[in-house]
Amino acid sequence: MPGMSWRIAIAGCGIGGLAAALLCRRDGHRVTVYERFGVPRPVGAGLILQPPGLAVLHELGLGEQVRQRAARLDRLFGKAMPSGRVVLDVRYSALVPGGQFGLGVHRATLFEALYDATVAAGIRIETNHTVVSSHVSGGGRVLAFDAGEASAPFDLVVDALGTRSPLAPPCGRELDYGALWTNVEWLEDAGFDAAALEQRYRAASVMVGVMPVGTPPRATAPQATLFWSIRADRFDAWRAAGLAAWKTDVERLWPQTAPLLAQITSIEQLTFARYAHRTLPRAVEERLIHIGDAWRSTSPQLGQGANMALLDACALALALRSQRDLTAALDMAAALRRFHVRLYQVLSALFTPVYQSDSRVLPMLRDRLVGPLSKLWPATRILATLVSGRLGDPQRALGLAATGRYRSARSIS
Repeated sequence: MPGMSWRIAIAGCGIGGLAAALLCRRDGHRVTVYERFGVPRPVGAGLILQPPGLAVLHELGLGEQVRQRAARLDRLFGKAMPSGRVVLDVRYSALVPGGQFGLGVHRATLFEALYDATVAAGIRIETNHTVVSSHVSGGGRVLAFDAGEASAPFDLVVDALGTRSPLAPPCGRELDYGALWTNVEWLEDAGFDAAALEQRYRAASVMVGVMPVGTPPRATAPQATLFWSIRADRFDAWRAAGLAAWKTDVERLWPQTAPLLAQITSIEQLTFARYAHRTLPRAVEERLIHIGDAWRSTSPQLGQGANMALLDACALALALRSQRDLTAALDMAAALRRFHVRLYQVLSALFTPVYQSDSRVLPMLRDRLVGPLSKLWPATRILATLVSGRLGDPQRALGLAATGRYRSARSIS
């Protein structure tokens, strides 16, 4: 059954919003994107594109473009210090079917690919529009902006404004731990694995990680994202202690990071990110759907944020294409994603304290039991399926090929 052509407003010019705009425009919908910045730009550190997210990019025709500027990841690897015991060793080679991998990618790389494609598609982008609320009026949903203006009524508003979206009711809780992050030049001779996200832990309260992210736009050399776990209530004390004290802490935990730390000469090069664990009771309201972090958010321990947003956008496009009734389409979009979303929200709540908390018992169990067991079959495949975002098989519901290759019957282009 062919879908209808709708007037759609996308609130938010991030990864989920741009993907939704592109997918909906390609199906003939009339799309307008609203963005608070004068010049849209990415915000955030490097991220991992997992196989499900890559499959959506391939559907958009952007997979190869992003891959060329990213770093292929074949495993996630971590050691507890000072013992040096391996407590995380997840390999994509354990996945079935084979040939799958993650991509360490600078957020600017992914953003630019999506943004340039949005502009090329002729999608209208209204900048300097900070959305503050919305309401149903005149047979559609209207967006209100901070300057007191309002949009014309749209058939559908897609909320892609992130964790603190003003279009979503408050829910959930702020997590105790956040992360400091920065991007530095990748050094081939520093001894890091060029195909791995590597981490070092002291209990669960201290963690440093290094991830290759390829060569972002306008960069001349490959880069890496370096991140450091920190409690939010200790951030001011960290800042007051100064950069030198922090570098000493990092080097004490992982001496190999010294040449990366040498590139950080100002505390302003480090950005502090806070996280929240939240899931809206309903992703759908009248003529409104929340996607990505506006629907649910959590800690980045399982690295699924961008991939979830891409899958949400794909589900929305598929549902609008399949249903002539808008309400039925929105319910279908939420239903297509509901199981996968709930599964990973639960898993994230369970796993986050193991790697990021003040607990003494959990990291001890992790180091002495979980680490060794994770090297044995079938745990190797289970962990790879979990980390890759493929647990629950989210691609099957959306008709996406398991390895990211096209399925012509489901091609969105």
